[in-house]
This record gives sequence, C-alpha cells and structure tokens, in this order.
Amino acid sequence: MAWQWREPSVLLIEDDPGDALLVEELVADSALKMRLRWARSMAEAREVLSSQAPDCVLLDLHLPDARGLEAVSMVHSLADQVAVVVLTGLAEDDTGLAAVAAGAQDYLVKGRVEPELFVRAVRYAIQRKEAEQAAVALQASQMQAQENARLERGLLPRPLLHRPAAEVVTRYRPGRAQALLGGDFYDIVESADGTVHAVIGDVSGHGPDEAALGVALRIAWRTLVLSGVTGAEQLSRLEEILVAERARVEVFATLTSLSIAPEGRRVRMLRAGHPGLLLRTDDGQVRWVEVAGGPALGVVPGLANWPVQELSLPVGAALVLFTDGLFEGYVGRGKERLGEEGLLRLAQEVADLTPDAFVDGLIHRAETLAESQGGLDDDVAVLHLRWNTGQANENEGGEERSE
Repeated sequence: MAWQWREPSVLLIEDDPGDALLVEELVADSALKMRLRWARSMAEAREVLSSQAPDCVLLDLHLPDARGLEAVSMVHSLADQVAVVVLTGLAEDDTGLAAVAAGAQDYLVKGRVEPELFVRAVRYAIQRKEAEQAAVALQASQMQAQENARLERGLLPRPLLHRPAAEVVTRYRPGRAQALLGGDFYDIVESADGTVHAVIGDVSGHGPDEAALGVALRIAWRTLVLSGVTGAEQLSRLEEILVAERARVEVFATLTSLSIAPEGRRVRMLRAGHPGLLLRTDDGQVRWVEVAGGPALGVVPGLANWPVQELSLPVGAALVLFTDGLFEGYVGRGKERLGEEGLLRLAQEVADLTPDAFVDGLIHRAETLAESQGGLDDDVAVLHLRWNTGQANENEGGEERSE
C-alpha cells in the first residue's frame, strides 16, 4: 500500500481557519507523518486535484461553494481514485453516515478526534480505497475474461464431423500481453456427401471489433459450406460480410479455405492473402506448400479473383494450416524473424511425432526462440488435418456391401 512506504499526502478542504488549525495540530501530534495541504474552497481544491491527486482528502461539508453530499460528489468527479474522510459537526452523525453511503471511506466528528483516531481514520481510508479499486479492477478483469471466453467459443468451434475419417488437432495461443483476443479463427465442417471442408483465417489487428469480425466470418463460412457455396463465390460472399461489418476501412482478413474429397486424396484450395501450409507425409517428411491465390479479403473489394487450386494428397498425409503469428516471432535479441523457412526447419525436427505432439512441439519451439523478446507477439492458430484412409476405405467398403 502507498501509505506503508512513504508519507501519505493529504488535502484538507476546509473554509474555517480554526478548524484547519485543529487538523494541522492533529497532523503534528500524530505518529504517522503526513504531507498536508490546505484548500479553502472547492474551487481551490479543484486546482490541486487536477494537477496532482493526494492519497486522501479531508472534506468539510459546509464549504462556500459546495455543501453536504454535493461536496463528496464533486471530489469524486475530480479524482475518483482518492480516499475521502468527511469532517462533520458534533450533531451530524447522520450526515457522516450518509457521506459514507455516498462513497466516502470514513467520517470524523470535529472536536472529538484524538491523534491516534485521526491517524487510524486516514490510514484505513487510504487502505479501503485501494481495496475498492483492486476489487473493481478484478471485476473488470473477470468480465473481460468472460467476454474473451465467449468470443473464443465463436472463433474456435468444435469440428462438425459425422465420421471419424478425419483426424483433427487444433490449437490457439494468444500473443504476449494480449488482453483481448485477436481475429484468428478456424473451422471444420463435413458436408452431406462426405467432403471435409476447413478454413483458417486472421483478421488484421486486435481487440473486440476484430474478434467479433472473426466470429462473423467463421459463422458465415460454415453457413456457406452447409448451403453448398464453395469456390471463389464463397470468398466473394465472405468479403461482402467483412466490408459491411468492419469497424475501419483499413481492416482486412487473410484466409485459406479448402475441401478434401470423400476418399481423402484430392484437395481443392483457395488462398486469400494467407501464408502457405505444411504437408506431412507418413514417411516422416514435411514440405512447404504454397498454391497460387488472390489478395486478402477487403483489400480491393469486388475486384479480387481467387483461383481454385487442386492438390493431390498422398495416402496418410496431413495438412497443417496456421496463422502468421507462428512464424513472425523473433529468433533472438535482434530483428531476425523465424520466417517460413525457419518454421519448416522446426517442423522437420518434430516430423516423426504424433499429430498432437507435432503441433505442440512446433508451437513450443517457436515460442522458445522468441523468449528473449518476451514471446510471440501475435496470436497463433494451428489446424492439423489428417485423413484416416483406412477408416475411409472401411466406410466405403461397408457402403458397397450394404448395397
């Protein structure tokens, strides 16, 4: 607490010189040293409070320019972080209690205050005010955490899969000192014909507006997939939503949207300004894949073109999609960043691990390299998608036998 480590500063707001002298004598006789300043009116106190707020205000309720509870309200409006101890007359106990109910930390009756009681009142008032502020800050933090949790559920949903053919591993890590979620999002949906659709995206910037926009894009993507809208038309619709919902014209979003055919061998992919992806094969190899694409959503609204690219997926292979926070971290105390080549090297180091261990190891290595500068700046989302060919073939075989 502030009063435990230094002399507290106290502002006396009192128009009566005699009462002010009594307070000065109490300060002189007290065991706790204080730095006392005297203001004779609320107008004079306003100048003091606006320049450097004290730890505590001793407030008379009978000022020439503020009377009663109005005076308490005025002090709070000028410096709401300051503890207030009200000074009342001999017959004003009810007024003192009303002042405490209005936000003052304590009250003292003039003429009935001993130095020890005076010190205790000032000390406890400061401590009580700091405890109140800590409680308010904690409540705000809890509310923010709850809001973040709601946003996270919207940004990072559970995969909507009907069969166990697709093995999915997802991870999300907030950037360092990130009070709010960013706009990183992903989703996975299996359509009625057995095609598995996946998306990963990143709204530029951080904060509630960007997170809400990420949620809107993610939900819109799922709706479009379930409605059968794919290809470039899908991205055009998403861009329309982004332009309509973004808080600022400079906000954009990158994303990769893909679909894997039911047999798990053919991939159709669209890329809108998003980084490439990693392809893991069942022989422990990892390579970087970057198909042709178009600009990020919202950069040139209505003018962009996103070609559909096809990719053959080896048996047992996995696709690893991620947001750029994974490779944009620093690798030392200088300005060198990990980059795409560095990320590929890290992936090759953990290539023989299980999907969960591979994703966790990749993120851990990237975070470790960035530790000297406080960790990864940006949020990181990772989506590891592997097609269980054996399960797929079993299901296909079962379907053929049932016919």
